[in-house]
Amino acid sequence: MTADLPSFFDPGSLVAVLTTQPLGGTLDYKAPEGGCHLGAFVEVPLGPRKVTGVVWGAGTGGFDLSKARAIIRVLDVAPMRLEMRDFLRRAADYTLTPMPAMLRLATRAPGLGNPPSMQKIYRIGQGDPDRVTDARRRVIEVLRTYGGLSFTLKELAEQAGVSPSVVKGLVKQGVVHEEASPRNLPFPPLDPDLDRKDLTEDQETAAKTLISGIKSGDYGTTLLRGVTGSGKTEVYLEAVAEALRQRRQTLVLLPEIALTAEFLTRFTARFGAAPAEWHSGVTMTERRRVWKMVGQGAAQVVVGARSGLFLPFQNLGLIVVDEEHDTSYKQEDGVLYNARDMAVLRASICGAQVVLASATPSLESWTNAEAGKYRKLELTSRFGDAVMPDIRPIDMRVEKLPSNRWISPTLQSAVNDRITRGEQALLFINRRGYAPITLCRACGQQVGCDHCDARMVEHRFLKRLVCHQCGETRPIPSACPSCEAEDRLAAVGPGVERLTEEAAQLFPDARIATLSSDLFGSARALKAQIEQIAEGGADIIIGTQLVAKGHNFPLLTLVGVIDADLGLQGSDLRAAERTFQLMRQVAGRAGRSTRKGTALLQTFQPEHPVIRAILSGDEVGFWRAEANERQHAGVPPFGRMAGIILSSPDMQEVFDLGNDLARRDTPLRRIGAQVFGPAPAPIARIRGRHRVRLLVKAPKGVALQTALADWIGQVRISNQLRLSVDIDPQSFY
Repeated sequence: MTADLPSFFDPGSLVAVLTTQPLGGTLDYKAPEGGCHLGAFVEVPLGPRKVTGVVWGAGTGGFDLSKARAIIRVLDVAPMRLEMRDFLRRAADYTLTPMPAMLRLATRAPGLGNPPSMQKIYRIGQGDPDRVTDARRRVIEVLRTYGGLSFTLKELAEQAGVSPSVVKGLVKQGVVHEEASPRNLPFPPLDPDLDRKDLTEDQETAAKTLISGIKSGDYGTTLLRGVTGSGKTEVYLEAVAEALRQRRQTLVLLPEIALTAEFLTRFTARFGAAPAEWHSGVTMTERRRVWKMVGQGAAQVVVGARSGLFLPFQNLGLIVVDEEHDTSYKQEDGVLYNARDMAVLRASICGAQVVLASATPSLESWTNAEAGKYRKLELTSRFGDAVMPDIRPIDMRVEKLPSNRWISPTLQSAVNDRITRGEQALLFINRRGYAPITLCRACGQQVGCDHCDARMVEHRFLKRLVCHQCGETRPIPSACPSCEAEDRLAAVGPGVERLTEEAAQLFPDARIATLSSDLFGSARALKAQIEQIAEGGADIIIGTQLVAKGHNFPLLTLVGVIDADLGLQGSDLRAAERTFQLMRQVAGRAGRSTRKGTALLQTFQPEHPVIRAILSGDEVGFWRAEANERQHAGVPPFGRMAGIILSSPDMQEVFDLGNDLARRDTPLRRIGAQVFGPAPAPIARIRGRHRVRLLVKAPKGVALQTALADWIGQVRISNQLRLSVDIDPQSFY
């Protein structure tokens, strides 16, 4: 985007409009009566439809201008700023994504163009209905669960699973309040000095460094590394406070919606009001409000998921990426981007500060900090009287355990001890469902998905088999789908539900809470369960990696990891790093208050280098060894990689294209890159589409994206075939 473009286009002048439709580039339209600003959100005709777009620049012309259609209207929202257009363009160039797809990320608030008079919203009213039915009760529960948030009629009816007439009936009785127009009110002002906590010396030093960066008004990225429980949140909240004093906006990214409940409570106590929320658990009505208020500068702080990076901030001064190592920051479908990297890009464009916070940072961030590209701040001890937990192995080679049991006698004894003392224990297994495999003992077949080359996972609590690739579900069969033998199906291996079943048998008097994302109907129900556990509402917590992310359970003093070796299997280049991070994170849930914590790792490989590093706590030694191996292999962060995923219903077609690409590798060889493949993807069929992968490996610092675009541009892709490029892939499924 050049600086000499006009900021305003007169009525009738030709303008280029970028729409969210998959058309590749901009389309020319005539500016409407009254003209329009550069960056204005507009509604334009496209064939028989009306679509949303953004005025991207001057039109290119080259056709009969009398045939140009006019912009229908300019939407009543703040124009897209130059820095946001630049961010979308550069993000598109980096990820090799078409611009319309990038614009869709930046307009994820349905109904932006609706006139206020067309919208009615619904909130909880007063009193009780004259007659309580299940349907009415569900509507009231939804409204109370979501607190002060508002819904459209369609949103509320769908969330409660009722017809719109049920909501209308409650409106007539005053139980539900209907408002004729949306209340796009600014968010309450936040007080940066309301409830500042006393910080330790380490925290104070780190906070001052972050504050100085905010005051400078310049771009900078800081890695805030601190052991679990060291008070990283309080440190970066001081940076948020300084951004508020400087009248600049803040975005705080969290890896899980379930983390927001505790964080919002702390945030509200610190600043006197809640921030704006942006994630899938927020109603569409509230999303529209957040989007508009952010663009007007009337939302000072936004807390949410990775897509918050594409909100139209007016004056962004700080981005916090909490648990920056977390894999959920990588979007694995649609536009393939890493929110951590895109946060750094966006901040560099608008002169903002970035704080990457983690107890176990990614190797990429650790390397950047070691090289001086990022500032590095460290918190080496836990806050207050809390101390780091002891981490010890349980050698499963010497434990006497039946084949259908997974909790060792040593771990069982430790859990009993904690229950006797009125403390909590966490049993961790990184596997959802009841069992990963359902096997027929008559014919040996494993029950698989009809649409994917993947096993169906038994979810006994839901009474379903579920494919974790495409989401296909079916009732648990009584007979084998292959040989039709009755009552010969066996669940093989443990999942979180099976562990719950075993714990209920071993600890019959204990209160057991199971935390897994698929067991809760809504994000708010999950958050309510986490709050209940934190208040002492369970003796034993059984969970997947969901529980490893930032939760604070004061009574939790024991963590037992059921299969510490699980992540070490396979060929993923990040297997060691991820296992190390996950084990250290889950161990860090223990002993976060005044009571000493212990973490016990059940392992068949206690001598494995990764397990030894986890037990010794030598994080720096682990990162150096891991960095040395990656550097020797020339893989990220010391080299470049890109994954090419081809898919089609026709297996021969997808392999033919893969082989054709592999033969045309001249553009890649020019930059010293290598092409590996084509090869069937580890999961070779998903949703009925056959999948083939190629992997490109290149030296660091080369123009990889340009070479990839030239390489892919040599081949013609049929309508039924899909090709996606994953720059810096995090997974290889």
